[in-house]
Amino acid sequence: MGNDEHSDRGGPVGDLIQLVTFQLEEQVYGINVLQVQEVLRVGEISPVPGAPEYVLGIINLRGTVVTVLDGRSRFGLPEVERDPANRIVITESDGEVAGILVDRVAEVKEIALPEITPAPNIGSGGGSRYIEGVVSREGELLVVVDLNRLLSDEEWREVRAP
Repeated sequence: MGNDEHSDRGGPVGDLIQLVTFQLEEQVYGINVLQVQEVLRVGEISPVPGAPEYVLGIINLRGTVVTVLDGRSRFGLPEVERDPANRIVITESDGEVAGILVDRVAEVKEIALPEITPAPNIGSGGGSRYIEGVVSREGELLVVVDLNRLLSDEEWREVRAP
């Protein structure tokens, strides 16, 4: 960023946010960097009997048990074989920590808040309820994910790690 007081576009830095971007299929999604604790290579994920279909299992993260969600399942995408580019994004939202398995993590992008337009109302299917808005840049769409809506309170109670 160079200059701490102004962005490259001349606006104040306060109206910028940073998003950790990741891919599911060919679509790029972004999560506020303040809600991302870390990004992990996929290791051993222990299944949890009776867990909802969008829960892959749990991992031990330096002594803390963390539930890992299947990003593809949660966003209504078909299951595919895992590959070495897959990552687990460890997130925290409203005091809840969870991992999300994604196809690949791209980069951190700085976005001006006015660039985020409300998501079109495309129904409640797939991942549409988790979308905060979209950013259109250079012919590409970046979907901004609202982690607070990724799981309902009831779903959090179901998946909370022991």
